[in-house]
Amino acid sequence: MLDDPIDLSFRPTVNSAPKRMTADQIAHYNSEGFIQPFDIYSGAEIADIRAYVDGLIADMGEAGGYGINCYQARLSGLWDIANDPRILDLVSDLIGPDVICWATAILSKKPHDPKRVPWHQDASFWSLSPARTVTVWLAIDDADEANSAMRFIPSTHDKGALPESERGEGSVFHKGTANAEALGAPFTNTLKAGQISLHADMLVHGSLANTSDRRRCGLTLRYCPPEVRITDPDWAKGVEAIICRGSDPSGHWTHHPRPENNDITKTASPHVVGNN
Repeated sequence: MLDDPIDLSFRPTVNSAPKRMTADQIAHYNSEGFIQPFDIYSGAEIADIRAYVDGLIADMGEAGGYGINCYQARLSGLWDIANDPRILDLVSDLIGPDVICWATAILSKKPHDPKRVPWHQDASFWSLSPARTVTVWLAIDDADEANSAMRFIPSTHDKGALPESERGEGSVFHKGTANAEALGAPFTNTLKAGQISLHADMLVHGSLANTSDRRRCGLTLRYCPPEVRITDPDWAKGVEAIICRGSDPSGHWTHHPRPENNDITKTASPHVVGNN
C-alpha cells in the first residue's frame, strides 16, 4: 500500500491509434471530462439485461435500488457485461491496453424517488492513486432530464480535489462539492437504453430527485489501468477485480475468473463484507 498522498490529478489521454473513438472524441474527453453517447446494446439485448437487473433488484428487496455494489466477480451476468468487448474497446482507447474492472453498481431511481445525489467527485471517496479510473454508465432505462439523468459539470475533472460541504436529509451522500453551481452550467447525460457514457473520476457530477412517473436505472462500471494502486488495506477488502484485458505485471490486482454463480441470494457484496 502507498504512503504518499493520493494523486488526484488528471492525465490527458494520448492515443494516436484508437480502436473506436475518433481523435475529436478523445479531445472532448480530455477537455470536458466525459464523452457520450455510444451505442452498445441492441433493443433486444438491453431488454434481456433489464430483465436480469430487475431480477437482482427484486431479490435484494429494499436494498435493491442502491445496494447492489461490487458484485462483478460474484455474479456471472455482471462479469459478462464488464468484459463486453464493445465496452472494453472504448475504455481501452482512454486508458490503454491493460484494463482492470474494480467495481460496479446498479443505481435505480424509482418514479418519484426524492433522493438526490449531490454534486461530488468520485475519486475523493476512494482509496486509489493515481486517479485514473474511467466510469462507464450504462443506461438500463432511457435516462433524460425528466427522470433525473446524471448531470456533469464540464471541465471540472482537472481541477484536483475541490472544497466539500456537508449534505442534509434527502441526499444519498453525506458530503459533496461545495458551491458547485459556480463551476459552470450542468450538462444532462441523456442516454437511450443500451447506450453508455464515459467520464473521468474527478469530474463533478450528480443527479436530482426523480419527479417523473418513469424509473431511471443505470449500471456503472469502474475501469482503471494497472498502474493504479489501492492505498488502504481495509478498503482493499471490498475490492474484487477483473483483469478484463492485457495483464498486470506488478501483480497488485488479483484477477477473479468468471464465477459459476448468478444468484445474488447465494452470495454477498465484498464491498459490504470489507466494511463491516
